[in-house]
Amino acid sequence: MILRKFATSLSAKLLVMTILFVMLAEVLIFAPSVARFRQTWLEQRMAAGHLAALTIEAAPDQMVTEELETKLLAHVGAYSVDLELPDERIYMLSTTPTPPVAQAYDLRRAMWFDMIVDAVALLVRREDRVIRVFGASPKDGRAEVELILDEAPLRAEMIDFAERILALSVLISLITAGLVFLSLNGLMVRPMQRITASMMAFRRDPEDLSATLPPTGRADEIGMAQRELIDMQASLRAALRQRERLAALGTAVTKINHDLRNILSTAALVSERLAVSEDPEVRRVTPRLMQAIDRAVELCSQTLAYSRDGTLPLRRAAVPLAEMVEEVGAELAPAAGAGVALVNRVPRELRVQADREQLSRALANLARNALEAGATEVTVAAAPPAGDDGRLALTVSDNGPGLAPRARENLFQPFAGSARAGGTGLGLAIAREVARAHGGDIRLAGSDSRGTCFVLELPMAGSPSS
Repeated sequence: MILRKFATSLSAKLLVMTILFVMLAEVLIFAPSVARFRQTWLEQRMAAGHLAALTIEAAPDQMVTEELETKLLAHVGAYSVDLELPDERIYMLSTTPTPPVAQAYDLRRAMWFDMIVDAVALLVRREDRVIRVFGASPKDGRAEVELILDEAPLRAEMIDFAERILALSVLISLITAGLVFLSLNGLMVRPMQRITASMMAFRRDPEDLSATLPPTGRADEIGMAQRELIDMQASLRAALRQRERLAALGTAVTKINHDLRNILSTAALVSERLAVSEDPEVRRVTPRLMQAIDRAVELCSQTLAYSRDGTLPLRRAAVPLAEMVEEVGAELAPAAGAGVALVNRVPRELRVQADREQLSRALANLARNALEAGATEVTVAAAPPAGDDGRLALTVSDNGPGLAPRARENLFQPFAGSARAGGTGLGLAIAREVARAHGGDIRLAGSDSRGTCFVLELPMAGSPSS
């Protein structure tokens, strides 16, 4: 089982590939080495033939005995030696009869590719041949030497050399492969195994902190992957905890929703009596109080529907934007205080296909966030769409100090994107959810020390996207 597991592991594949690649490199080195050995062997024979032929000059009348000639040729390992000196003198040693030559080789014109081909052909050839070799003498480049000799001794020595090279290559391959394997196993395989084990342990139990990898100082890709995995696991743990809290909160909201609606209904019944009060101020504020209670009851109903269905229930209608913005301004006026203004620059003729209560809630959230961040003026503007997509851009800009870096990083994230201490960050999250439920979206157009601007994209009344 252990052997089978190792055979299918990355370590085994890495070891096998390393051995194969090193052996391939050795093969590429082997062929030129054998060719060079053949070339050197032939040049040594030519140098020996040069020296043997020069003995003729020391012989009486430049004639050697047959016995000496046989010994000289045996020393060279050739059937005949022809030496042509620069002064056109020619010395010859030969046996009688000279066997027929199977092939001739001119070492002066031998190219490296031809040498490799000839060396490999000699290694695989089985029959013994007699060859003729000629070229410049290694002892004197001006002298020409020609030899006729058997190819069998050369082939025997080449085979012996090849066997030594092959054994050395295998040894080098194993040592190199082992060193490379140990290095890569420590640098890559084991860290990847730890990363994989951490991912599997995290999948089984995200709350198990023992599955978290220790911090690493590696600056390469493995270290980057390990740090990203640590950050991702921490983020997922936080998201799962937040999801659990939100689920518990949703369950609690669902349980108290019924009781809250009963309380609001009782408040509505009591408020109806205020409408017949003799106090003019009471009669003036009673409609607004009734409207606020109705909206609270409607919000409870929508919250219950959303917690059950997971989507916002919408009642679409053609909504006059300018009128809705005025209502939002009147709603925020009591809490905004003196010196704070909501500037309405929406054309009177503009209408959008939307749920009036939900869109009013999203717009109120954007304006309330701006006021709570320190703005003294919030401007709402819109223009008909320039394209054919049937969508308009509703801009909500303020003169506040701009968004903090933390708010920018966690924009539109509940409980994380608040720009003020103690805030929940739900305002922007709810506004985006409302916009997307209508088939639009919301984005941050810009934020600096001069203020912040959000763009709320909405479908026009009667557009295909609505």
